[in-house]
Amino acid sequence: MISSASDSGESATSFSGAQVYPRDPRNDDVQVYVNGAFFHRSRAVVSVFDSGFAMGDGVWEGVRLVDGRLVALDDHIDRLFEGLCAIDLDLGKDRREVEAAIRATVDANGMRDGVHIRLMVTRGLKRTPSQDPRFAVGTPTMVIVAEYKALIPTATRTGLKLLTSTFRCSTPDVFDLRLNSHSRLNLIQALIQALNAGCDEALMLDQRGFVASCNSTNFFIVRGKELWTSTGACNFNGITRRKVMALYAEEIGVVREKDFTLAEVYSADEAFVTGTLGGITPVASVDGRKIGDGGVGPVTCAIGESYLSRITTI
Repeated sequence: MISSASDSGESATSFSGAQVYPRDPRNDDVQVYVNGAFFHRSRAVVSVFDSGFAMGDGVWEGVRLVDGRLVALDDHIDRLFEGLCAIDLDLGKDRREVEAAIRATVDANGMRDGVHIRLMVTRGLKRTPSQDPRFAVGTPTMVIVAEYKALIPTATRTGLKLLTSTFRCSTPDVFDLRLNSHSRLNLIQALIQALNAGCDEALMLDQRGFVASCNSTNFFIVRGKELWTSTGACNFNGITRRKVMALYAEEIGVVREKDFTLAEVYSADEAFVTGTLGGITPVASVDGRKIGDGGVGPVTCAIGESYLSRITTI
């Protein structure tokens, strides 16, 4: 059974993973945006009848604040509204109002750098816990949480350990991973498998056995000067993924979105994952098999440095 930090007496810095960050005391008193008002994090709540709590009915976005700039904000808002359209949810706000709420949250906390923002939208209150959206009462719920988050350096220096999960990434006709849904249970189950095996993140296959993504990040391998990633059919619609692919094609070599197998992963020269919080994080091993020499490879270093240097402009 997975233990929490409080259960085990450990701090968050004793964990490792693609999305793990050390505790920052500045987060103890952050103000959280809930439906147009701000509350101390200890008093920021939604109802037990909220659609997100009762049914996972909602979508979310994660945005980074770097040197006063909200990274790729237009892309994130585009994806938010695409997700809202997909679940037939009218937020009742336009994109300028959403942006203004994000900026107001950052300003309310006096934040400028090293911040990760989670914007969450649900269908709002339900008359009763039910899948049926017609039981929704009133307006959607919008919550914005801004926190200081910096990845633990160990992951960047030594690389992640991945385990291939028995849980598969779903196809779009079952559950479209391009949709940033609040429903994440199959991905959490995959991560639990990896954690119980002493790994940091789960590598997940598609229904045909080809590599799809990790449970919270997108996965890449380097073979020669080529960068391979999955086709996009069964992986996250990652904004960082797209930025990294464009940078790689511009500066280093060929990018291929293709089907590839675990055998081709095991024999890759390098591997890394991408995500909003972590940017580019190297992978040291998969299923106990070293990738390359088991360290951080030169191509991963090069694309990682390029991404960090251009994060606020690409």
